[in-house]
Amino acid sequence: MLEQLPLYEQAILTLAAMVMFTSFALLAQNRVVPMIHIFAWQGLLVAVTTALVAFDSGKHDLYLSAIMTIALKALFIPWLLHRLVKRLGIDREEHGAEHPATVLMIGAGLVIFCYYVAQPIEQLSASVTRNTIAISMAVVLLGMLMLISRGKAVAQVVGFMSLENGLFFAAVAATHGMPMVVELGVAFDVLVGAVIFGVFFFQIRDSIDSLDVDQLNRLSEQDE
Repeated sequence: MLEQLPLYEQAILTLAAMVMFTSFALLAQNRVVPMIHIFAWQGLLVAVTTALVAFDSGKHDLYLSAIMTIALKALFIPWLLHRLVKRLGIDREEHGAEHPATVLMIGAGLVIFCYYVAQPIEQLSASVTRNTIAISMAVVLLGMLMLISRGKAVAQVVGFMSLENGLFFAAVAATHGMPMVVELGVAFDVLVGAVIFGVFFFQIRDSIDSLDVDQLNRLSEQDE
C-alpha cells in the first residue's frame, strides 16, 4: 500500500502518476496553446522529481539537471513554441486526433502493457522502481502515440518532447540520474532540436501554406 512506503517513495510515485496524467492530457487536448502549457507542466514535474532525487541521494549534480530541466522544458521551449504558433497564426487551429476516444483507449492499453512488461522487475528491485519504470515506459509510448495520431507538425513536436521527458524521468527516478556529461549533451540536443523545429515550421508554412503533415504525404504521392 502507498501509505506503507517511505515518504520519499510516496512522493516519487505521486509525481510519476502526475507525469503520466499530463501525457494523457496531451493526448486529449486539441488546441495547441493549452497543449504547450501542459507540456510545460510536465517539464516542471520532471524537474521537481529530479530535485527530490538529488535531495534524497545527495547527488548535488542532479540539482543542476533540475535547473536545466526547468529552464529548457518548463520555460524556454514552451515559450519558443508559443511564440512560433503565434507568429504562424495557428494558435486557434484544431490539432487533435481524428478519433480522440479511440486514441485514449489505446493509451490506456499501453499503460497496462507497460505494467505487464515491468512486472518481472519486482524480483530484482523495489516496488517504487518497478512502478516508475512502468510509468516512464508508458510516457514514452504515449508520446509515440501522439506522434502517430496527430497530423499537425507542432503537435508531433510536442509529442516528441514528451517522449524525451519519459526517457529522462526513467533515468532520474529509477537509476538516480545519468552522468552529468550525458545530461548536458541531451539538454544541448533538445535545445538545438527545438530551434531546428522552429525553422522547419516556417519552411513548411512558406512551401505549402500549412503545417498539416497529411498534405506533405499527398505532395509526395503526387510526385511519384
